Amino acid sequence: MAIAPTLDFNAFVDKRKAARAGGAMEGAHDYSYVLDRQTRATFESAKPIELAVASAVRVFKERERGRLLGNAVKVSERQFGRIYGIARECSETLGIRVPQIYIVNSPTLNAGTFGTDEESFIVVHSALVDQYTDEELRFVLGHECGHIHNSHVVYLTTLHFLKLVAEAYLGLLVMPAILPLNAWSRRAEITCDRAGMMCARDAHVAARALTKLVVGSRKLYEEFNLEAFLEQYEEGKESIGRYMEALASHPFLPKRVLAMRVFAEAELYKKHAARSDSAQAGLSMLQVDDRVKGLLKGDA
Repeated sequence: MAIAPTLDFNAFVDKRKAARAGGAMEGAHDYSYVLDRQTRATFESAKPIELAVASAVRVFKERERGRLLGNAVKVSERQFGRIYGIARECSETLGIRVPQIYIVNSPTLNAGTFGTDEESFIVVHSALVDQYTDEELRFVLGHECGHIHNSHVVYLTTLHFLKLVAEAYLGLLVMPAILPLNAWSRRAEITCDRAGMMCARDAHVAARALTKLVVGSRKLYEEFNLEAFLEQYEEGKESIGRYMEALASHPFLPKRVLAMRVFAEAELYKKHAARSDSAQAGLSMLQVDDRVKGLLKGDA
């Protein structure tokens, strides 16, 4: 996976400091998960995180960009215009600039966002494009654009780098930074699943796009039973294996699907996704977040 070129943490902090009070910015981020916002608000005063980001700045400066340009395909209006058009729609929905997108040759269903708030880019694996419809791809790109919209990118890049370092060199020495970043990342994924839903405007498409990741096979997915899959969550709540989630950067996938179902009941989402001008009553975002908090703790 390609890695971001330059991280300017000081510029990032200066730009976002006023917005780190744990609330939405002028209402534009009302869909975001409250624990995502609150966790990011603490990072500036968390010394292990600050040191980790500073280290990533030094290591990543001027690296990897050329390799990405040499081994991936840069998406534009002239190159894979269909994908570019979907990204543009997602960007317009969330109110951000169209990010740079690269397609890499990989059999794994995956996509990721790296860089800084000022220079973000999305890497999409070719297998995902092959197996996803345009509607499902809209959810995926909307999810990745959500990372940009919510100022996640510098931390995602740092987490990716630290895990590479841990595997190759330092191991436990970087765990004080990795563990809190992982905890935040699990919350950030909830925010960005919501961003993907806002772009897709179809909760069923969003659930399909997410669960295709765990199946990994177009043929098998034709026989996939979503409700049976979600029952695994109830079974897993009694297993000691549930504690392994604390070491992961993403919530277990059944939880993410269930959290999206809660967001689908939100008045905010219903109004946004409605095909008509009629307002639809639903849950407040405070109610949504309270339910999702319980869900992510495993007690909902």
